[in-house]
Amino acid sequence: MWRHMLPARQEQGEALTTLLRQCDDNTLIVGRQRVVAPNAFIIELLPKIHRLIAASPLPVAPALAGQVRRHAAEHGYTFAGPIAIDLCPAPDDTAVRFRVHSRIAPAGRRES
Repeated sequence: MWRHMLPARQEQGEALTTLLRQCDDNTLIVGRQRVVAPNAFIIELLPKIHRLIAASPLPVAPALAGQVRRHAAEHGYTFAGPIAIDLCPAPDDTAVRFRVHSRIAPAGRRES
């Protein structure tokens, strides 16, 4: 999946590591037995790479969400809502290959 996002194998591992590090670094301890991890992620990609992914039939975001779920299960994290991963183009003036932002987003409330 990452091979379509970043050209070199080292960069692919770096991107996934960055995503999981965001998960670890931004946890919130809400009780003795409950650690909540971010569940909303934005991955900014170079516009050229974003175009390649957008044109690809491979479901990148769901595969990444699976990696986040697996990582959270291994560490005993919970989520405040469903995992959402949005891939978007970075501003044209960026010099980095990718950037990951995360936050804890509660599940939307249903109207009754």
